[in-house]
Amino acid sequence: MNEKAKSDIRIAEVRFGAKVIREVTDIIRNGSLTTASFVGGARVRALEKRLALRVGVKHAICVNSGTSALLASLIAMGIGRGHEVAIPSLTFQATANAVAISGSKPIFIDVDEDTCTIDPRDLDRKVTKRTKAVIPVHLYGYPADMKAIREVANHHRLRVLEDASQSLGSSFDGLQTGSIGDMGCFSFYGSKVLSCGEGGAITTNDPILAERARVIRNHGLSKQATFDRVGLNLRMPEIEATLAADQLSNLDHFLTKRRTNAKILSTMLKGLKHVRTPGEKNPRKHNWYLYTVRLGSQRDRILKSLIESGIEARIFYDPPIHLTPAYRKLGGSMKLSTTEKLSKEVVSLPIHQYLSRRDLAAMSMVLKRES
Repeated sequence: MNEKAKSDIRIAEVRFGAKVIREVTDIIRNGSLTTASFVGGARVRALEKRLALRVGVKHAICVNSGTSALLASLIAMGIGRGHEVAIPSLTFQATANAVAISGSKPIFIDVDEDTCTIDPRDLDRKVTKRTKAVIPVHLYGYPADMKAIREVANHHRLRVLEDASQSLGSSFDGLQTGSIGDMGCFSFYGSKVLSCGEGGAITTNDPILAERARVIRNHGLSKQATFDRVGLNLRMPEIEATLAADQLSNLDHFLTKRRTNAKILSTMLKGLKHVRTPGEKNPRKHNWYLYTVRLGSQRDRILKSLIESGIEARIFYDPPIHLTPAYRKLGGSMKLSTTEKLSKEVVSLPIHQYLSRRDLAAMSMVLKRES
């Protein structure tokens, strides 16, 4: 496989204009890279206000990654040693890592076959007296069934922490993901719909949880300049806030273009024997972070052909977390039949806003040829 083929059609692409590059240059020249202030730097604070408005919550707290957002939120909610947190296994490792690092135990829940998100019925079956929270993951940008999850959580008195790392711009019943649970967590990693390289945010309507999260992200230092609790350095620097703000200004355009690309690609792939395309049903609205198809037993063969054709298709996620070496002792003996089935069938295709119709046709051509 030659180097050119590897990068012809990339899974993600981020571009910045001259204006934001000048702003970043000014920050470097001024030396105002970050601050130890409880409230964060001026650019961080401005981004937080815009994010809160966009998500539809009272509070947004910027941090240095989506993983940091998850960890700080768990600590803020008092989740720790002796507790269990229910999570899907079909997700990125960070979801489980944040739970484990908090001192609590991840309990792996199977997923719904149609949505690839946590199955509320399996969640209800696996809750114990030690279970204190559930983390629904809006996988590939498609919202989990938040109505059913909240019903189970309310019944068992569980906290709901939305892992909305992949779902900025997605909504459930008209509500942006990250605004439906007790807290929500977003990632601004390099591949996300909104990217600043590394970064993340916590969202909540609860002023007490918001205050705790701000303290935790700043070494445990309160706004009274006293160390009131144990914390970490999870702050977002000013350059990342500037890049994220620029991307946020273009978010609606990104989402519209991704939706258009998804519609075109679905039309191109309609009726193919080995290709099950992703859908979208009310009350869920997709941000089309990834366009994830199911290829059944032909997955690995078709994936190889896509890659050899210069298309950066990726598998998210195989193996699922409960079968990885890090977590096999916790979850390896359990059977998550739908999770394990999907992990052997799914492939995510590029769908980002910089793709041309010709790029979409190239992906379609490979899938038509191989199916």
